[in-house]
Amino acid sequence: MAHIDPDSPVPKYFQLREILLDLIDSDELSIGAAIPSERELCQRFGLSRMTVRQAVDHLVSEGRLHRVPGKGTFVARPKIELALQLTSFTEDMRARGMAPGSRDLDRRTMRASAHLAKELGIQPGEEVHFIERLRTADGEPLSIERAHIPVKLAPDLADHDLTGRSLYELLESRYGLVMDAGELTIDGGIADPSDADLLKLPRGGAVLLLQRRSFSGGVCAELGVSTYRADRYQLRTLLEMPARRG
Repeated sequence: MAHIDPDSPVPKYFQLREILLDLIDSDELSIGAAIPSERELCQRFGLSRMTVRQAVDHLVSEGRLHRVPGKGTFVARPKIELALQLTSFTEDMRARGMAPGSRDLDRRTMRASAHLAKELGIQPGEEVHFIERLRTADGEPLSIERAHIPVKLAPDLADHDLTGRSLYELLESRYGLVMDAGELTIDGGIADPSDADLLKLPRGGAVLLLQRRSFSGGVCAELGVSTYRADRYQLRTLLEMPARRG
C-alpha cells in the first residue's frame, strides 16, 4: 500500500493527493465511487485532519472529486478536453464515442445590429439566422450554442430540422459552405440563471464563454457564441518555445 514519506521534501498533502490520483487512475476508485472519509484517511496515512482536507480540497478544485453535502466526496467524471480546432460539437462528441444530441431553444430571423454586422462582415440591417440550441452528450447537457448565419449564405436554413444533425454538415451539404478557417475567443464567466437551469448547474456556476467566427472561402459564414459547463470541460494545448534570435 502506498504511504506518506515523512522525510520527503514534498508536502504531505501533495503526497496524499498523488496517492488518491493513483487510486482514481487505476480504477481502484472508480467514477462515482465515494472516497474514504477524512477520518479514515487520517488513520490510514497518519495525517492530521487539516492535511487530509487540504489534499481533498485540491482535488475538488481540480475537478477530480466532487462533494455532495451530507453524503460525502466522490470521484468525478473526467472532464472533456475542449477542441481548439474548427470542428462541430456533433463531430467532436462522435469522435469521443459519445452520442451527440440537441434541443432547439430558439430559431428566428433577425436584423443585424451594427456590432453583429461588423463581426459577420455584412451591412447593418441585413437578415441573419439565429439558432439557439442546448447541446448534450449521452443525454447530459454540456453547452448552449447560439449561432448567427447571414441569410444570404443559407436562404432557407430555417426550413431544415437540425435534430441529431450537425449544423456544419448541413451548411456544407446544402449550401456548399465548407468551414476552412476560424477565430476563437475564450473567457471565463458565471452562468446567468436561465442558462444555469438548462445546463443543470447551480446558480452562479462557472462556465466557459466561447465566441467563434467561422470562415468559408474567406467569407465569415457564422458567428457562434457558446456557453460551456466549466465543470465538464478543460483546455489543453501544446506549448512551444519561441525561436531565439541570434
